Amino acid sequence: MVFSPAFALAFILSTSYGAMAHLVLGGDGRRLAVLIVAGWVGFAIGQAIGQIMEIHVLAVGPLNLFTASLGTLIATLTSGLLAVRRTSI
Repeated sequence: MVFSPAFALAFILSTSYGAMAHLVLGGDGRRLAVLIVAGWVGFAIGQAIGQIMEIHVLAVGPLNLFTASLGTLIATLTSGLLAVRRTSI
């Protein structure tokens, strides 16, 4: 199985976004895993929305970095807030 450079860049960026969210929000290893998965899902959803709506801001090859990064930001913040709410009850 051969992966494209765009897929590799997307994987590296989305994982880094999730790790940076963990650095800012803190938590244990489980929360790190949740934030990284949220980064992957948010990046994919943001990329799909950018493709569907034909938004080409900060496009690097086939990647729409603006919408993908925005999707990652929304997903990681949402999962981070839900994790805080869940542990405080």
